[in-house]
Amino acid sequence: MEMREVISTGNELAALAGVDAGCKFFGGYPLTPSSEIMHVISDLLPKIGGTCIQMEDEIGAICAVIGAGMAGERTMTGTSGPGMSLKAENLGLAQMAEVPLVCVNVMRGGPSTGLPTRVSQGDILQSKNPSHGDYKSITLCAGSLEECYTETVRAFNLADRFMQPVIVLLDETIGHMHGKAMLPTAEEVKKGIVPRKKFDGPAEEYFPYECGPTEPAVLNPMFEGYRYHFTGLHHDKNGFPTEEIETCRKLIQRLEDKVAMHEDELESYEEFMMDDAEIMIVAYGSVSLAAKESIRHLRKEGIKAGLFRPITIWPSPAKKIKEHTDKIEKVLVVELNIGQFHAEVERASSRLDIDGLFKVNGRAISPHEIVSKVKEL
Repeated sequence: MEMREVISTGNELAALAGVDAGCKFFGGYPLTPSSEIMHVISDLLPKIGGTCIQMEDEIGAICAVIGAGMAGERTMTGTSGPGMSLKAENLGLAQMAEVPLVCVNVMRGGPSTGLPTRVSQGDILQSKNPSHGDYKSITLCAGSLEECYTETVRAFNLADRFMQPVIVLLDETIGHMHGKAMLPTAEEVKKGIVPRKKFDGPAEEYFPYECGPTEPAVLNPMFEGYRYHFTGLHHDKNGFPTEEIETCRKLIQRLEDKVAMHEDELESYEEFMMDDAEIMIVAYGSVSLAAKESIRHLRKEGIKAGLFRPITIWPSPAKKIKEHTDKIEKVLVVELNIGQFHAEVERASSRLDIDGLFKVNGRAISPHEIVSKVKEL
């Protein structure tokens, strides 16, 4: 694969990834610490015939993005925790109507205004169920500058494959981190673009929501001669509202199963020095960088620690977590919240003795803190 060397920040790389992945519309509203995504993409999109619009608020931003997605464009928005809260209702609309889009969330302290300029990983559970109702969210989490780019690219392909919103989590530290990243070239990225499916038969035979029980809808772009209905209500094969019992049941079950039955396509994780590990550290995002440094220190002292890092956060790599926790006695989850993914590790492992190292004061967790906690174990 052809590669290029780029010196940039995580936020800027997420914007570049969107453009290289074929995004043609960005609807946003500036919100610390994600604002650089919109700043950069507002320069890049017009050069390729795309459009960036700053809306009046985060609600308007997600609505504009959904509209562009209905028209067949690859679309994107960027925000932080409070913006995700405002976008929640319309993320649910995109789940129900099956409109693909990418939402990059650069996490900061919360709830509410919280610590706007400081780091947090407090949106893990929010990203699992950003809106009410039954569906399965797809959420990716970047753990390096390279992944701020590559996971955003992957998000666009997954959004079109599963016809739903895909969330990419960065955190303030990795979003504002400035350094060298080795990226695939734009030409390589374009080779890997997976376009959404289209129906090309007679218009009278087109039923966008008539699909297999584990498959997404096939939504042709608007204005291309095919007629159907968009709604947030339960709907029939044409998209028109219905309360028919079996139609409603099948619809909601399909929204769940189109992801649940294809988790093998989504699962992604990293294992660092796990081959002979006696202590497993679970960390993600910028915290995983500190965890790797701590593991190098621990190994020098003869303590066999290793890292398991989920990259696809939701659906979580539960089977792999259990595989490791069945063999390893000591497990430590390190995260910048009070245990949001820790609860998932407990669930996946069926264990209640999973240790945790948590921090919620807006400051990063240092390798020294992780080393000290592991030695306590």
